[in-house]
Amino acid sequence: MNHLQHYFDAEEKKSFELPGAKPHYNPDRAGQVGHIALDLALDIDNQSFGGTCTITLTPVRSNIKQLNLDAVDLTISAVLVDNISQSFNYDGEILTINLSEATTDKDLKISIEYSKEKPQRGLYFIAPDEHYPNKPSQVWTQGEDEDSRYWFPCFDYPGQLATSEIKITVPSDYIAISNGELFKTEEKDGKKIYHWLQFQVHPTYLMTLAVGKFAEIEDKWQDIPVNYYVEKGKETEAKISMGKTPKMIEFFSQKYGYSYPYSKYAQVCVDDFIFGGMENTSTTILTDRCLLDEKASLDNRNTESLVAHELAHQWFGDLVVIKHWSHAWIKEGAASYAEVLWTEYEYGKDEGAYYLLGEARNYFQEDSSRYRRPIVTNVYREAIELYDRHLYEKGACVYHMIRGILGEELFDKFIHSFINKNAHKTVETIDLLRSIEESTGYNLSPLFDQYVFRGGHPDFNINYSWDSDSKLAIVKIKQTQAKEKDGKFIDLFDLKIPFAFGYLKEGEKPVLNTVSLKLNQLEQIFYFPLQEKPDFISFDVGNYHLKTVKLEYGFSELKNQLNHDPDVISRIYATMAIGKKGNLEAVKALEYALENERFWGVKVEIVKQLGKIKLNQAMEVLINHLNDTNPKVRKAIVEALTHHKNEASYNALKNIVINGDASYYVESSAINGLGKLTTGSLEDKEEEVITLLEEILTEKSGWNEVIRSSAITALSHLKTNEKAVDIIAKYTILGTPQPLRLTAIRSLGSIAKGQKSDKLTFILEKFESLMSDTFFLTQMSLIGGLGQIEDSQAIALLTNLADSTPDGRVKRRAEEAINGVRGKLGKDKTMKDLQQAMDKLKEENQDLQSRLAKLETTNN
Repeated sequence: MNHLQHYFDAEEKKSFELPGAKPHYNPDRAGQVGHIALDLALDIDNQSFGGTCTITLTPVRSNIKQLNLDAVDLTISAVLVDNISQSFNYDGEILTINLSEATTDKDLKISIEYSKEKPQRGLYFIAPDEHYPNKPSQVWTQGEDEDSRYWFPCFDYPGQLATSEIKITVPSDYIAISNGELFKTEEKDGKKIYHWLQFQVHPTYLMTLAVGKFAEIEDKWQDIPVNYYVEKGKETEAKISMGKTPKMIEFFSQKYGYSYPYSKYAQVCVDDFIFGGMENTSTTILTDRCLLDEKASLDNRNTESLVAHELAHQWFGDLVVIKHWSHAWIKEGAASYAEVLWTEYEYGKDEGAYYLLGEARNYFQEDSSRYRRPIVTNVYREAIELYDRHLYEKGACVYHMIRGILGEELFDKFIHSFINKNAHKTVETIDLLRSIEESTGYNLSPLFDQYVFRGGHPDFNINYSWDSDSKLAIVKIKQTQAKEKDGKFIDLFDLKIPFAFGYLKEGEKPVLNTVSLKLNQLEQIFYFPLQEKPDFISFDVGNYHLKTVKLEYGFSELKNQLNHDPDVISRIYATMAIGKKGNLEAVKALEYALENERFWGVKVEIVKQLGKIKLNQAMEVLINHLNDTNPKVRKAIVEALTHHKNEASYNALKNIVINGDASYYVESSAINGLGKLTTGSLEDKEEEVITLLEEILTEKSGWNEVIRSSAITALSHLKTNEKAVDIIAKYTILGTPQPLRLTAIRSLGSIAKGQKSDKLTFILEKFESLMSDTFFLTQMSLIGGLGQIEDSQAIALLTNLADSTPDGRVKRRAEEAINGVRGKLGKDKTMKDLQQAMDKLKEENQDLQSRLAKLETTNN
C-alpha cells in the first residue's frame, strides 16, 4: 500500500466495548418477589421523601442467611423481617440484611424504613427557580435501566416480576398517578393520599410515580379509561398530540392478538424529562416537548410515532418482559417496528415502507460513524449503553425481515403465539426463535446468526446488462462489505433475495416476473434466458432485507425503474443511481419523475439528488417546485438549495424567511439554510443575514423554539464571524428557554472552527462556565459542542465531565467525543507533517531540476 494513501483510507469500525466493559449476568436469586408495597410521603418544598418499602419474598431454598438488595444513596433507618428488627450493613449501593433466622420454605415480609433528600436519579423533583420562575412543580420517576434502586430498595433487574402498590402522600392540590388502578384516595391533615394497585406482575424498572398540578383529559377505549395528564393550559395540545391513542389501542390489540392487558392507560407529560417517553406499566411518562400545537401537527408525526412506540411496549416489554438487558431489542425493536406498522395502517403501505427506510438509515449512520456491534451482547459497562440505534432501528428492521420471510398471515400468527404464550413472563431471544418455529415451522436461526448475534449488514452492488443476440439478461451481484482474511472472505451474508424483471405495457400496471437468488459469495453472475428484453429490474422485491444497494446499470432501465417500479424503495434506489450520473440527462430524468411522482417520500429523495447535482438546471428545477403542496417536499427543496451557493438560491430562501411558511419546519430550514449559503461567493451577505437572524431571535419563537433555534444554528455556519459567536453565547445562559439554550450550547462548539485564537479562548471559557450544570440534556449538549472543538482544552473539559458524571450515557458520550477530538487533532498533525514532507520534496525536486538545467546549459 502507498503510505500516503493509507491516511485517506476509511477507518476500521470502532469498538462498542469501551475500557471497563465486562460480561453481565442476572444475579443469583435468593427468592421470588411476590409483591412490592411502597408507602411514601413527599416533601415537595424541601425536595425529599421517605417511608417504607415492603417486599414479600418466597425463598428459593432453605438456609439463606443474608439477603442483598439494590439501594443507592438512600438513608436506611430500620429493617424488619416479619415485624422483627434485623441487623444490616449498607455501603451506599447494596443493602445486606443479616437474617436472624435462616430461610425455610415460608414467605418473608421484608420492611425497610428509609428516606432521601434531593435525589439526583430515580426520582426527580422539578421546581421553579430564579432562572425559570414559570417552571411547573412536579415529581416523576424514571427506572430504566437500573435506576429504581435510587428511589426504593429492591432486587433491581428485569428477571424478577411482582405485583406492586404505591401509597403516596402529597399536598392536597397535587395529583399523583401510578401503575394500575386507583384503589382509593383520602384526605388527612391537609394532605391527600393516593393508593394505587398494580395487580399484574411487572419488573421494578416499570414501577412509576408522577405528581403535579395536572389537567386531566378523559378518553377511553371500550370500557378502559385512557387519560392524558398535562400542565393546565395545554389541554388543546394534549388532544392534538395523544388523541389517536384509543384507535392505536384497538389496532395493537388486533395486531398482537391480545386485548390491551391493563385496567387503564395513562399518559403523563412532564417537564425536563430525560427521554422522549417511558412505558411504565399502564402509565407512560412523556416529555412535554412532544406536545404539538396545530401548526406543528401539520407535518410533525414524531409525537404520533412516540405515542405508538410507548403504547406498543404495554405488550412488548410490560406484558412480555425481557429476562436480561442484553435481550432488550425484543421490546425496543418491536416498539420501533410498531411505529412502522401504525404508519402503514394509518397512512398507507408507501408511508410505512418509507418510515422503515428512515429507521434503516439511522442504523446505517451509527454503524458507519460510531461503532458496529451485535444486537445481542452482554458485554458493556452499563446496560443503558445498549439503548442505541442497533437496539431500536436495526431491531425494527429485523422484525420486518421476519415478516418478509413468513408473509403476512404467518407473521401475525407468530406474534399472536409469542404474546399469548409469554404473557406475564420473561423472555430471551431464543424464545422469539422458538415461537417462530413452533407457530410457523420456519427456523430463522440463520437470519438471527447473521443480523442479531453478529454486527453488520450486506452492501450490494447490482450490475445488469442485456445480451440481445443471445436474449440473455446478465445480472452481476457483489457483496462489497466482505473482507479477505487468511485467504477467506469474512462478513459474507447468505440470503435468498427475490429479484424481478419488469415489463411495461401501455395503460396497464407493470408486470413483474420474480425469481429467487441465493446470494452467499463475494461476487455472483446470473444468466437468465428471456423471451424479451425487460424494461427494468428490481432487486429485493418488497425490500424486506436490511441492506444498502448501489445500482450500476443503464440509464434507460433506471428511468423506467424510477417511473414505474411499484415499490417506493426501489424507486428511491433508482433515484440515487440517476443522481450519481450528475449530468443534464440526469436532471431531466429527475425533473420528469418529480412532476409525475405520486408519493411525497420519493419526491423528497429526488429533490435530495437535485441538490447534489452542481448544475444551474438542477437549481432551477428546485426553485420551480418551491410551492409543492406537501410541506415535507418544500422542506427538502429548501435544504437542497443550500448546496447551490448562488444569488438565486439565496433569494429564494430569503423570501421564505421574510414571508414565512405554513410549516414551522420549512421556515426553520430556510433560516438555517441562509447561514449555510453565506460563505464563499456569498460572503458579502453576512451582515444582512446576521441582521435578519437577530430580528428572528428578538421577534419570533415558534413551537418548541424551533424557529429561533434554527436562527442560532444558522449563525453557527458563519465560522469566521466574531459577532455570530457573541450572539450565540448570549443564548447559552440560564433563563434561556431550554430547547433554545441546548441548541446554542451545541452551536457554540460548531462555530469554534475558523475563529481566531482569542475568540476560541472565549468559547472555551464559556464552556468551562457551563460545566457545573448537572441536567442530563445540558450535559449531552455540552458534549455535542465540545466534541466539535479541535483543541486540547476541549479534551480537558470533556475528561472532567466523563470523570465527574454518575450517568453512564453521559460518560460514554464524553469518552467517545474525547476520542473523536484526539483523532481530529492527530489527523491534523499527520496532514501537517505530510504537507511539510511534500513541500520539502517539491523544494528538493525544484532544486534538482534547477541543477539539471544548469548542467544542460554548461554542456551546451
